[in-house]
Amino acid sequence: MLTIGFIGNGKSANRYHMPFILQRPDKIKVKKIYTRHHATDKWDEVPGVIYTESLDDLLNDEDIQVVVISTPSAFHYDYAKKVLNANKHCVVEKPFADTYEQAKEIFDLAKEKGLIVECYQNRRFDSDFLTVQKVIESGKLGDLLELEMHFDYYRPEVPESVHEFSTINSYLYGHGCHTLDQVISYFGKPDDIHYDVRQLLGEGRMNDYFDLDLYYGTLKVSVKSSYFRIKERPSFVVYGKKGMFVKAKKDKQEEHLKLFYMPTHDDFGVDLPSEYGTLTYYDDEGHYHEEKVVSVNGDYGRYYDALYETIINHAKPLVTPEQTLLQIEILEKGIQGLK
Repeated sequence: MLTIGFIGNGKSANRYHMPFILQRPDKIKVKKIYTRHHATDKWDEVPGVIYTESLDDLLNDEDIQVVVISTPSAFHYDYAKKVLNANKHCVVEKPFADTYEQAKEIFDLAKEKGLIVECYQNRRFDSDFLTVQKVIESGKLGDLLELEMHFDYYRPEVPESVHEFSTINSYLYGHGCHTLDQVISYFGKPDDIHYDVRQLLGEGRMNDYFDLDLYYGTLKVSVKSSYFRIKERPSFVVYGKKGMFVKAKKDKQEEHLKLFYMPTHDDFGVDLPSEYGTLTYYDDEGHYHEEKVVSVNGDYGRYYDALYETIINHAKPLVTPEQTLLQIEILEKGIQGLK
């Protein structure tokens, strides 16, 4: 059994972690959650979990092997050091840290103490991303030439309400951490990167737009996001020498979680046939095809399956320090120049 404690009892813990952990009662148990003011917490208590307003109570609990940090981003660095210094393994929500220097310090401390520290990269198990991998690996696209990833919103009220610049709370850090990890996990380290990171409302305001091009030989991977897309662009568009694949709709797990439609339902996060992506290609005989591709089911809980294997059975970490450091380096370089 893997026994877990949480620092933070907000949306992150209750929406993006707890529903999936609770689906794995034979493997994983949440024993305690540290929350500063439990009386004002907005989320219902999870039966069987102990809530404490004492951080020491959590960190000194000998049963707890791993502590998950699900606080606002600005607190990740300080809490990660406290967890590691308490000799606990650690999982840190995205974005992992403010700077490459901070991230490197955390990984060095974990290595010194013989502990595991990982970033919570659940989006590796997005349905749309897994489906794109299936299509690429089918070979029907031929040699890859270009891949576009879009993570769009129409939420102008968010940047319009912010009148100061913050690196850790920038749009690039807050949302690029999802898509960039997908790129890094599948394609590795790019040969070169072109950055277009903007504050559409003007200097000194919130970063609200980014467009990063990552180059892998002849392949260009574009990661794009904006708060001002009244109609979202397709989640993925992939071009190869022989064809293309378009996946219009994002993974539905977040959509369902926001509606409190939980993984206990068999159709949780599952695409309808009308939401399947379209593959268009020429086969080796020169025949034209256009067909729907059944979506691969996503499951954020697979992150915790991998964490269990790492801590209990000493498997290689799903999210390596090198991948997280590369991501923070890219985020940091991308945000430079914005004030």
